[in-house]
Amino acid sequence: MFKNVIVKTPGKSYVNGLTTSDLGKPDYGRLLEQHAAYIEALKACGVEVTHLAESEEYPDSTFVEDAAVVTPEFAIITNPGAESRNGEKEEIEAVLKNFYSKFHYITPPGTLDGGDVLQVDKHFYVGISERTNREGAEQFKNIAETEGYTATIVELQEFFHLKTGIAYLGDNTIAAAGEFLDHPDFAEYEKVEIPDADEYSANCIKVNDFVIIPKGFEETKRKLAERGLETIELEMSEFQKHDGGLSCLSLRF
Repeated sequence: MFKNVIVKTPGKSYVNGLTTSDLGKPDYGRLLEQHAAYIEALKACGVEVTHLAESEEYPDSTFVEDAAVVTPEFAIITNPGAESRNGEKEEIEAVLKNFYSKFHYITPPGTLDGGDVLQVDKHFYVGISERTNREGAEQFKNIAETEGYTATIVELQEFFHLKTGIAYLGDNTIAAAGEFLDHPDFAEYEKVEIPDADEYSANCIKVNDFVIIPKGFEETKRKLAERGLETIELEMSEFQKHDGGLSCLSLRF
């Protein structure tokens, strides 16, 4: 069960942040509405929300997931792969000191984004991507193993981040899209299969008794309901324009 969540308001500079998509420029007013609805959905899941103010100097800093990986026992401060985002980790570390006394760090030349780390109970999957290099992934694996966890390094072929295409739903079940549908590293799991047309909905988050999913993906919603999973749907259009998904917007622990 998650007790705490950290989120951060996007600043006006968000509209000029990093993106690989061609979905157009975000509408800042709509963005704030969607972020507020995200916070309310988290509260409905029974967590305490720590809400950080915007940082105009870091346009992408609303995506707090990339700056740290959090477990029940310790936090790992990452070393984000995009140079313009690297300084975001300073604020996140300071805030996490209110919750953690034990920290580990990814250090240069290693880079790692939290969006490339999927936790399944005591095991981590770490994606090598444009933002996470092999050195960063190996550092993470070593840290995990010293703490009694295990880890598998996964080289991404298609997705921007590992969690762009996969989510853990509990009970040995994953939501998977694209390259993860038949990936040998995930063969042991029951799968909610997400077709290419609905790929964006693979980035969903299970928060206690609910699965939060992006709005507009009825097939995904139906498949989750078939497995007895209750969903909360959220409009995510303005975050999707900048490669953002539901997991990116919070640290959950």
